[in-house]
Amino acid sequence: MRIAVIGGGPGGLYFAYLWKKHHPEARIDLFEQNAAGATWGFGVVFSEQALEFLRADDPDTVDAIAPKMESWKNITLHLRGENVAIDGVGFSSIGRLELLTILQQRVRSVGVTPRYGTLIQSVDQLAGYDLIVAADGLNSLVRRSFESEFGASVTYSSNKFAWYGTTKRFETLSQTFVETELGAFNAHHYRYAPSMSTFLVECNLATWQHYGFADKTIEESQAICERVFASTLDGHPLVSNKSVWRNFPWIWNERWSSGNMVLIGDALHSAHFSIGSGTRLAIEDAIALAKALETGPDIATALDRYQSERKPIVKKLVTAARTSADWYEKFPEHMKLGLMDFAYSYITRSGRIDDARLRAMSPAFMARYEASKRSLQQGGSQG
Repeated sequence: MRIAVIGGGPGGLYFAYLWKKHHPEARIDLFEQNAAGATWGFGVVFSEQALEFLRADDPDTVDAIAPKMESWKNITLHLRGENVAIDGVGFSSIGRLELLTILQQRVRSVGVTPRYGTLIQSVDQLAGYDLIVAADGLNSLVRRSFESEFGASVTYSSNKFAWYGTTKRFETLSQTFVETELGAFNAHHYRYAPSMSTFLVECNLATWQHYGFADKTIEESQAICERVFASTLDGHPLVSNKSVWRNFPWIWNERWSSGNMVLIGDALHSAHFSIGSGTRLAIEDAIALAKALETGPDIATALDRYQSERKPIVKKLVTAARTSADWYEKFPEHMKLGLMDFAYSYITRSGRIDDARLRAMSPAFMARYEASKRSLQQGGSQG
């Protein structure tokens, strides 16, 4: 079977590796428009058990990635100079370029040589392939070229965000919420290497307009964000990598394949950065597609199976991501709450965690939260 993979991100690389590893005779060509060492952004984060979902099927890849990851067990929220830790919420992170480099090595180890600096401008360039795997990201050529066939939809969150890095080391995944005279900001920050962290700055449209960011250069915007989060950064600078202001794009496709073309990863669906699952979803898509193709009996049947088995799983997570994003679109209002009520609102925002689960998962936080509620009730009864 001849397979063309468009896109050299985690999903495209992992599918190429996986299929070639189990089918050495297969012809796989992977096309990536950028150079091998190019990437946008800084670190990527994996929630909960990180790459343990890969361990049963691919322990070697997990063993290659795990030593390069930073891990922690808590989330820390900062609001009005106070902070609260939410225990038992484990995450791991790795530099995006570090992850890509490891996956590039694994792809080459099975005999696939990615074609970097190769731009596919039309699917017509790929005539003769039995299967075209579109792992070409949020701006997917394949999806844009066949929107009606895929039932594609693209909408945008109203909040603005800019993705920076910083040399400040953060001990946990942290969220800092800051109120200024012109509006509220939120920063998502976590280390992805011993001396580097992701620092993603977010604000609502009103704040963005009040600061005049539309007319600011990347350097001017960066300087403003450094001032807003000066106490958080503690003298460390922000680092830019095409760190322009963006609106998060919601990608969804009702149909996951058309003819011999199939979508995976961000080309197929997007999950808001607040739940930290985009890279994992892309890799899991690659695994699900490979397993569906293994069972045959033909490509069309396999692609139908890929959608029918994988779509419900993805839809559930994307629904939770949308609920989480809705919370962030109202975060200036949530900031008016007391610290513990704010933290409770934050950790339950996706609708997937109730009080019973929170007591089991985060006993220290829940004890502090429930004690604060009792204290308020007692104070109210005495009044």
